[in-house]
Amino acid sequence: MSLVSFRKCLLYLLVLMPANFIYSQNLCDSLKNEISVYLTSYTQKKLAIGTIKIDSATVVRKKKQIDLYANINCSYIPFREENVADIYGNIHRILSPEYEKFNIRLITDKHPVEELITGQKRKKTFTNRLEKPLVTPVDRPYKIDRGLEDRHIALWQSHGLYYEQKLARWEWQRARLFQTVEDLYTQAYVLPYLVPMLENAGANVLLPRERDIQYQEVIVDNDRNTGTSSYREKHGKEQWMQGSGAGFAHLKEEYVDYENPFKDGTFRQIETIKKGEESVAEWTPEIPESGRYAVYVSYQTVDNSTEDALYIISHAGGETSFRVNQTMGGGTWIYLGHFDFKAGLNETGKVRLSNLSVRSNRIVTADAVKIGGGYGNIARKVNDQLILTENIKSSENAGEQQAKTKFPVTSVSETSGSPRFTEAARYWLQWAGFPDSIYSKNKGVNDYMDDYQSRGRWVNYIAGGSTANPKTPGLHIPVDLAFAFHTDAGTTPDDSIIGTLGIFSTRANDGIFLNNKASRYLSRDLSDLIQTQIVEDVRRLYEPAWSRRGLWNRTYSEAETPQVPTMLLEFLSHQNLADMRYGLDPRFRFDVSRAIYKGMLKFISQQYKQEYIVQPLPPDGFGIRFISENEVELFWQAVPDTLEPTAHPEKFVVYTRTGNGGFDNGMSVTGNSCRFAQQSGVQYSYKVTAVNRGGESFSSEILSACRMPSERGLVLIVNGFYRVSAPDCFVSSDGLAGFTDRMDHGVPDKYDISYTGSQHEFRRSIPWTDDDSPGFGASDANYEGRVIAGNTFDYPSVHGEAIAAAGYSYVSCSAKAVMEGMVDLNAYKLVDWILGKQKQTLIGRGIHAPLFKTFPAALQTSITGYCHNGGNIFISGAFVGSDLAHTPEDILFATDILKYKWRTGCAAVTGKIKTVPSPFPLSAGTYTYYHEPNEQSYVVESPDAIEPVGPDAATIFRYPENNLSAGIAFSGNYRTCVLGFPFEAVKGKEERAKMMAGILQALTEN
Repeated sequence: MSLVSFRKCLLYLLVLMPANFIYSQNLCDSLKNEISVYLTSYTQKKLAIGTIKIDSATVVRKKKQIDLYANINCSYIPFREENVADIYGNIHRILSPEYEKFNIRLITDKHPVEELITGQKRKKTFTNRLEKPLVTPVDRPYKIDRGLEDRHIALWQSHGLYYEQKLARWEWQRARLFQTVEDLYTQAYVLPYLVPMLENAGANVLLPRERDIQYQEVIVDNDRNTGTSSYREKHGKEQWMQGSGAGFAHLKEEYVDYENPFKDGTFRQIETIKKGEESVAEWTPEIPESGRYAVYVSYQTVDNSTEDALYIISHAGGETSFRVNQTMGGGTWIYLGHFDFKAGLNETGKVRLSNLSVRSNRIVTADAVKIGGGYGNIARKVNDQLILTENIKSSENAGEQQAKTKFPVTSVSETSGSPRFTEAARYWLQWAGFPDSIYSKNKGVNDYMDDYQSRGRWVNYIAGGSTANPKTPGLHIPVDLAFAFHTDAGTTPDDSIIGTLGIFSTRANDGIFLNNKASRYLSRDLSDLIQTQIVEDVRRLYEPAWSRRGLWNRTYSEAETPQVPTMLLEFLSHQNLADMRYGLDPRFRFDVSRAIYKGMLKFISQQYKQEYIVQPLPPDGFGIRFISENEVELFWQAVPDTLEPTAHPEKFVVYTRTGNGGFDNGMSVTGNSCRFAQQSGVQYSYKVTAVNRGGESFSSEILSACRMPSERGLVLIVNGFYRVSAPDCFVSSDGLAGFTDRMDHGVPDKYDISYTGSQHEFRRSIPWTDDDSPGFGASDANYEGRVIAGNTFDYPSVHGEAIAAAGYSYVSCSAKAVMEGMVDLNAYKLVDWILGKQKQTLIGRGIHAPLFKTFPAALQTSITGYCHNGGNIFISGAFVGSDLAHTPEDILFATDILKYKWRTGCAAVTGKIKTVPSPFPLSAGTYTYYHEPNEQSYVVESPDAIEPVGPDAATIFRYPENNLSAGIAFSGNYRTCVLGFPFEAVKGKEERAKMMAGILQALTEN
């Protein structure tokens, strides 16, 4: 080529090339390394995300710009305006002075970090147009306008029982470790804590799994009913008539592939009226046993459906009403709430649907009502196509005859045999009427894949036709976000924390949501807000070393499929002992669930550009006193939230239970006290919640009071049992560690649904082989699927019932009310002190002081003064001796004031006690208490043996298996009676009444 030709070509290239190319260069390796070291050091202070590396860097001198391309680990940083500015400032200081006036862009995951700032002003937010939500409670005595009112949240709790085709059996999707399995463990956050918190903030929460832990299930329908349950219609101004199309019918006890009960029946419909004589559809269930049940309704969405169908639920506590928007959610089960029902077929238990509406000439439809959770009824067997495929594969290698015996073949379908709440989403979705294209993408060949793939598809289907997902058919429910709760975050060989991982996906649909073209990076915002809230709260409340792991942008099905902002949370590792030492504690579960709720609240508030207020914490310092013959005063105090300044209560709601009924809908109270009239001879129970514009708190403990006619005296019941905790745990230097629930099962908060059985493998050295042989942490399976009772915080009613049977009136209060001077013990001649399984308890690795001491110093002072003033006190609890055996002051209080000393712990294992001859007038008798995990009462696995101190004290109860002293009484200038087992754990109302009568007699008579 000639020189002239070369110059022409060069000129041609210069014209065509971008100017940046000419003036750009790479940053030197030493500066890239120095920036990498800085970023890694910066993040390692608070994040566990690995090394950050600057893979490449480009200097564009003409634009005075430096682009730094970091590896994916950099994207795991929770970016805020403040730390982005800080990062850029420090990078500028690292660079040489020649780059002082250059603009810097730090790029990771294909975006400059400033575009990853959570909560920044994005081009579009994710909002839904909505006139009325799916379900609106009518009877709330307060208003929510700074919470999650009118929002719809889809969430699910990891896995569940599924049918493994290749083994021809039902099994868990994860291993049984540390007394639980992930399939159940995540339920222990979602059902008792997270869902109610979101609902208390005003949200409609939708789940693809059964949410009711009730074993019983009753179906009432216009086609076919359970037992003697009945469906009836009352015709008023308008007439009920047959609807056009299919409805629900429960025609089979078991359902197999592709069978849909919502296609087997009919439904009813009627026009709405604004005034005149209403028409009513009425479902009356035959309740098999008294208890708490979820109520679901079903209907069909038709042309011109009403937006405010009025459902009235009659239950043991009265009546509660809801407005249901039938323009959405037709053809499946719609949850209304949990209610107490009495056994049998009676007027106090029914569901009614009225055609009264704010608008006339709309259509109300009526189909089935489902009460309770029940057992799984989806039957599975090995799929014929799978048998054929596997046998062909085998025959290619081993011959036809061997192939026929290589793969398990069964022609019999079987259900799981377990409560429905334990099952995977795939089976609930079939029972709930969803198309098989949603729950069985793999055509019945692989239930494992069907399950995890169904959850995201379910989100899109329930949102289909709404502004959240307008181009897809579905239920028209405008979902605001989706959330998957998992705990499969890995293991460590030592006692370090695995911590919290957030996963989202932006890969699908060119990084946008199909409905409104909003960026899928909103899912990153959601994940960041929730992960940040969890880690900050856990570090402040429990464990400063809690690990914050990455914010992964990955194509996980549950994160990628939904067309709404979605987070997949791997909260902790259920395989890791250090995590589970916190993870089995109910206090920890409550606060983590509250953190998730707060993260969701903050995200949705950002989308709708509104201020938020966090719902308050439950009140405490609760007490009741008589102020006249038949009037009581209730008093309590608010609990400040040190983590959330907006969570301040503005008023309170007091709920009342009369006799053995259920609680009513509550009464709003502006101050910290109120008064109620009571009928003589009737037991009343009360609980209190705190409310603000963000929602309602969980409730206080439950206290009770009763004024008996011709009373023999007045008893103050003090509830000193407020412990909830994980089971006992040990870590030794010889390679053994784990949970030893034989010593102490811990105390569930009201109930536990995650317990599978005791840990039996304590050797750290034993590795995981498979889920049937998971090594260290392996646990039994004899309790899985059972609801294990815990601390109900309702024991004053149990004690009070026995006290009233003996002719005494009673009131009650919390131990905190005594400790803080709100209640004076000296106003009462008789005190019944409930201790249950109260004892000093550490959480996790024990960096915070233990809680739940039976008698803190302030209470010891109050009780000492009460006894010296001639008071008489009855105390019962499983650890009354051992918890006061640690310090000289505690021992002196037990021996000199209460007149007993600790003999031994783990005093009995058979659950029996007997009265023995003594100077005190107790009738002879043998009693039993709950000594194994069960559904009725918390377990008393290791009660104390205590012995009398001094000549005026004597043993009154013994454990018959070894004749150790189980209870003592003392009579002097004052009287005491102390039991080494909890009174409320004694089985049977009659037995408790007999025991209490003897104890009151010992405290009052010679």
